[in-house]
Amino acid sequence: MKVKSIFVCSACEYHAAKWMGRCPSCGAWNTLEEQVVSDEKRTVKGGVSLPYAGKSAPAVRLKDLEMPQYMRFDTGYAEVDRVLGGGLVSGSVVLLSGEPGIGKSTLLMQICGKLAALDRKILYVSGEESPGQLKMRARRLGVEGGELYVQTETNLERIFEEIDAISPHVVVADSVQTIYSEASASAPGSVTQVKEAAARLISLAKNQGVSVILVGHVNKEGSIAGPKVLEHMVDAVLHFEGERENTYRIIRAIKNRFGSTNEIGVFEMTGEGLAEVPNPSEALLAGRPKNVSGNCAVCVMEGTRPIVAEIQALVTNSVLASPRRTSNGFDYNRLNLLLAVLEKRIGLRFSSCDAYMNVIGGLRLDDPAADLPAALALISCIKDKPLPDDLIAVGEIGLAGECRAIAAAEQRVREAERLGFSRILLPARNVGNGKLDPSRFTIKIEPVKSLYDALATALN
Repeated sequence: MKVKSIFVCSACEYHAAKWMGRCPSCGAWNTLEEQVVSDEKRTVKGGVSLPYAGKSAPAVRLKDLEMPQYMRFDTGYAEVDRVLGGGLVSGSVVLLSGEPGIGKSTLLMQICGKLAALDRKILYVSGEESPGQLKMRARRLGVEGGELYVQTETNLERIFEEIDAISPHVVVADSVQTIYSEASASAPGSVTQVKEAAARLISLAKNQGVSVILVGHVNKEGSIAGPKVLEHMVDAVLHFEGERENTYRIIRAIKNRFGSTNEIGVFEMTGEGLAEVPNPSEALLAGRPKNVSGNCAVCVMEGTRPIVAEIQALVTNSVLASPRRTSNGFDYNRLNLLLAVLEKRIGLRFSSCDAYMNVIGGLRLDDPAADLPAALALISCIKDKPLPDDLIAVGEIGLAGECRAIAAAEQRVREAERLGFSRILLPARNVGNGKLDPSRFTIKIEPVKSLYDALATALN
């Protein structure tokens, strides 16, 4: 058997005969890793020696296929079930990603505790912590156990031995970067090992009907498990996000074969673990300052859920040659666009001022309906004139300063009405003509066609 070394790029899997500082395929620096290969024919991938390798299936006409009846079961947390599309699907593979220390292991331990309490058999495989550490976390979170089995192992073959012995309903791998297979000569955490471990766990899920949850850390480039190779292999990708200094955490679906990718779940980090936030709007508006300029409420849609958030803006005279622009939770390029529209159409001089924008609670606003309240917050601050505390605004702003129609207007109005707002600025195209009848609501709906109308209505 002849053994030789090759160098594989961890970002794009480009193969090279010798080490190079920069990958000639993707251009990434210092990503070529040495791997030992042999000329011996391997029967591991796709061969009979690989457990749960899967069987070849003949081609079948589309009209002869039967609609599968996917069985969902609750995870014990409504916020997680909402993001998954109604619960965890049997035989599915879910990838949970997030920054280190954001709370992924805490959330999974709590989910495992809930599932075990529902008479589900769970195998929690940890490659990063000792049994004592897992026991300490479980005690802090109030997880009793039940049919919750814990294994501290990184060898994939020994993990499968435990799976055969226990026959669990759910397998949790924390994390996939630490698992390695003896069939591959690559180092643990490399692209080859990560894909090998994921492929065999996916095969287990599809052939045995076991639900698999993989944990993938996000590196400094923002990729999951190094390159984003796992996102194309799994059924659902959930991203756990939030600021460490902030108590709120948001779980968001980036990919979901069994549901929508627009839903979010909101949690609050407490001393006893993560607690669900069933009403995010009230939590995000808690502590909102009164009678302060540069502050405006907005109702955005996250999937099917309307959420009322708070946008804050601060505009000050700049001492720099190039004024500073900073945004947190609001798209930076969108902020610059709004500043240009306000300066050109309204005549306000932002070009000599520093402009800062912040969304309270760590929420990220991607909804175009946040344009109008963001513009009103900027105008309120530069004029140092507070907006009414009972006012909320939604609307998209065009380059001509016009206010364009938005989607799900009725749901936004209902949410604003429920939270006690008495006035809402809404694009004129969403009101009347059989679209939205103001007489059906107790909140006062004030239609606006442009920034001029919004400015005159809000500050007068």
